[in-house]
Amino acid sequence: MFTFILSIAILIIGYFTYGKFVEKTFGIKEERKTPAYTMGDDVDYLPMGTKRNSLIQLLNIAGVGPIFGPILGALYGPVAFLWIVLGSIFAGAVHDYLTGMISLRNKGAHIPELAGKFLGKPMRHIVNAFTVLLLLLTGTVFVSAPASLINGLTSNWMSLSAIVLCIFVYYIIATVLPINKIIGRIYPIFGAMLLLSAIGIGVGLIVRGAPIPEMQLTNMHPDNLPIFPLLFLTISCGALSGFHATQSPIISRTTQKEGQGRKIFYGMMIAEGIIAMIWAAAGMSMFSGNELNQIIAEGGPAAVVSEVSTMMLGAVGGTIAIIGVIILPITSGDTSFRGLRMIIADYFNIGQKKTLNRLWIAFPIFALSFMLTKIDFSILWRYFSWANQSTAMIALWIGAMYLILSKKNYFIAMVPAAFMTMATTTYIFYNEIGFGLPIQWAYGIAGIITIGVIVLFYRTAHKRLQQPISLDDGYDQVA
Repeated sequence: MFTFILSIAILIIGYFTYGKFVEKTFGIKEERKTPAYTMGDDVDYLPMGTKRNSLIQLLNIAGVGPIFGPILGALYGPVAFLWIVLGSIFAGAVHDYLTGMISLRNKGAHIPELAGKFLGKPMRHIVNAFTVLLLLLTGTVFVSAPASLINGLTSNWMSLSAIVLCIFVYYIIATVLPINKIIGRIYPIFGAMLLLSAIGIGVGLIVRGAPIPEMQLTNMHPDNLPIFPLLFLTISCGALSGFHATQSPIISRTTQKEGQGRKIFYGMMIAEGIIAMIWAAAGMSMFSGNELNQIIAEGGPAAVVSEVSTMMLGAVGGTIAIIGVIILPITSGDTSFRGLRMIIADYFNIGQKKTLNRLWIAFPIFALSFMLTKIDFSILWRYFSWANQSTAMIALWIGAMYLILSKKNYFIAMVPAAFMTMATTTYIFYNEIGFGLPIQWAYGIAGIITIGVIVLFYRTAHKRLQQPISLDDGYDQVA
């Protein structure tokens, strides 16, 4: 219990200390007009207040990631707490803040455009492909996951196919309509439900004196799977997630002032880290490793959510908590598809003021996603995990390049970027969805690639420092 409470406290302290340091390093400019005003179109670009933007950002980035991921990560034991805390403060929140703020200074640009600008034009096409794949997988995962939860909650009253269809209809509407028509209105309410359900589980753990294990670095996974790199890809949302790099630019287009960025981008990642801590602790304390593994094998993380919610809060409270968990993926699924629509529109330079332009981009996306729902969830999640953390790695390198060109402390982004380069490359060489090599071979190859990426980063930065580069959409110049 001490480790759990201390971890929550460190996350909160991290927001007020390291979060302030990151903000100071970046250097906010309150006098600058944001894209919400300079690019206003009353569809994607329009000003909204800090509280609304913060709750929308939290719901956008949360999904089932800070719940399902930590539940799966709980199989490794208390070492998962370490990654959630350190990952959130020094990697995830830095990642979210930099992608949001750099986007804000570049007309609300999405991650492919930023990659092309700061890492070189070829990277724009590579990252665009990565991001499209990630958002398509994310949107599909966030159809399948809530559909199974709703199906269980209604005692199979509605068929799974009918539930999936209803979710898709909502996603199409939310993806096409202006952001303030549905998302801007209902997300604050959903945000309150999300926070209440998480607080309910967290308080229940403390009041009941749940046997939450204390910190130890021993690998407790029943199948003895290696902590590195698997834990760092199993727990993504709640520690570090590339999906967030696709969501922060959505809110950069509705942010009123740069000074609001720390609360919206850094702060909401810390809030997600707290949610992840609560669910990881619940998974560890309420089930033994083998029991938890069996429940996940039989019904997936959704089954754990249902059991924990009912056991901790009773039938009524548990149902409310499950509804809160259902809301999470749905409110990330719609913005996944919205972000995907915006990225495709930006890539092909298609104006989004006309409804028809939005529709003809959206429908093929949903057709592809519907086909992907037929794939086994566990396989889909493994591919999502790798694509997700690879995107996070790229986003951190973009942040590091922006800072080094700004002649500021770029290590705050470079260190986690290098770490995640090692983790993601080890994963793809080791895991069965990749090359399936022995772990020692995967470590060696990943180490060489990571060193190569670091050398390439410095060479690219050196070249760019020799030429004038517009960092902030023409406002600042690097000589």
